Amino acid sequence: MIETVLIIVFLAVPAIVLHECAHGWVANRLGDPTAKFLGRLSLNPIKHIDLVGTILVPTALYLAHAFGWTKSLLIFGWAKPVPVNFARLRHPKRDMILVGMAGPLVNFIFAFFLIQLVNLQFLSGKAQDVLVSAVIMNLGLACFNLIPIPPLDGSRIVAGMLPDELEKMYAALEPFGIVVVLVLLNIGALGFLDGVIYGTAAVMGLR
Repeated sequence: MIETVLIIVFLAVPAIVLHECAHGWVANRLGDPTAKFLGRLSLNPIKHIDLVGTILVPTALYLAHAFGWTKSLLIFGWAKPVPVNFARLRHPKRDMILVGMAGPLVNFIFAFFLIQLVNLQFLSGKAQDVLVSAVIMNLGLACFNLIPIPPLDGSRIVAGMLPDELEKMYAALEPFGIVVVLVLLNIGALGFLDGVIYGTAAVMGLR
């Protein structure tokens, strides 16, 4: 239980907060200061935490894996979405892609940094396990968000590549996106992400 608290408080929350801040920071650099004006570029977790998405869901998924209730490594969550007005971006189609990529990219970078700490092996036992879990959590968050189902980040990347008419039709799916994701999770259709996460960790050098 102590290990779980450490993971959620010191690793899961920063991973999710950094993910959201990255979206807002990149949007601000590309012409949309909405997140900045609303105080959402802060690293203060209180400004970003969603009780269900940031705390309850990652905790439940971690415990399900830790206690053997599921073999899946997929641990994900969400914060309060950082507001982005894509119409204010200097190059809306291109910049939508960059904003969408920003969150997952930060998680990949965070995971790479953690992998270096793991491989140094200056910690042992539970502490080392916490770092490995944090690597998996960050890679899971990044890979999950790259699924091209609105409103996940992958959908922003796809939308930026579509012609305007197709983009509007694609965006219309957003109100149903989370339901679709939950159904896919329930039927095991996202199980392939475990292999993606493990494979990415190996490519990044996790031993």
